[in-house]
Amino acid sequence: MADQPSQQSVSLGISSCLLGDHVRHDGGHKRDRFITGTRSTYFRFVPVCPELAIGLGVPRDPIQLRGRPGAIRVVGVIDPDLDVTERLRECGARTARALTDISGYIFKSRSPSCGMERVKLFTDNAAAAPTCDGVGQYAHAFMQQQPLLPVEEDGRLNDPSLRENFIERVFTYRRWQDLCRAGITPRALIEFHTRHKLAVLAHSQSGYAELGRLIAGAGDRSIRDLAHEYIATLMATLQRPATRKNHTNVLQHVQGYLKAQLDAADKAELVELIDRFRHGQVPLVVPVTLLNHHFRRHPDPYMAKQIYLRPHPPELMLRNLI
Repeated sequence: MADQPSQQSVSLGISSCLLGDHVRHDGGHKRDRFITGTRSTYFRFVPVCPELAIGLGVPRDPIQLRGRPGAIRVVGVIDPDLDVTERLRECGARTARALTDISGYIFKSRSPSCGMERVKLFTDNAAAAPTCDGVGQYAHAFMQQQPLLPVEEDGRLNDPSLRENFIERVFTYRRWQDLCRAGITPRALIEFHTRHKLAVLAHSQSGYAELGRLIAGAGDRSIRDLAHEYIATLMATLQRPATRKNHTNVLQHVQGYLKAQLDAADKAELVELIDRFRHGQVPLVVPVTLLNHHFRRHPDPYMAKQIYLRPHPPELMLRNLI
């Protein structure tokens, strides 16, 4: 099957408090057992607490977002004259420029510094209830500096589909980073695309077609420009949720590569499991595991390269609940 980055070779930026570091304003932490559990075996975490990085101590005056979308300030809750907006933004941009080797980032949700979305935003009207239109200013600056990097919040990782989607994007981005280090050529880009074709198809048929159109022009334009457009399109496509319908179409397509190798009973079993997945009766791991079993018995050079059958280490069990 397609090669994966070696164990613990994948680095993730992460809010320090999620690892159990006592860096919050009250001296506490927000240790996430899911993140620090078995998943930590497969990733090297790079912890960052932007509030400490800009010189705020522990304990400290808590901060909040104030203003309106597009004109947000980060100020102290107790002392509103404390304004750390620009320091957090500069920290986000500076850290993003420094952490070029990470393949993803997990931010702390609802944080005025690290929240990706739906952070409480207060107005100058003390009687008005806050909205959830805010974005953590460190996270916002970081994401602007690294717009292609897979990012997610801790709370959203409790959703099996969002969790699998994030990790799939992380491993895809890491393979892209490896390709960039090795040197991108038209041939290497075509090979990369070929390996990811079925994975892309599970997310979007239109994205699949657009990437195919880009690859068809390999050799006719600057490889640097083509690669930039390709990876931007690929990461945007993978961010779209892979639907059960699309997965079913891909599984049926993969099944076609075994039509001459399987006997009637094996074919019937595979058809049944794919149909049961389509109806939500078994998780995705069931038909995929059977397909991998058959391809071990009946190797196919094209399918051996396909990332779709092994997009991340199976020990992570990310397809067991989708």
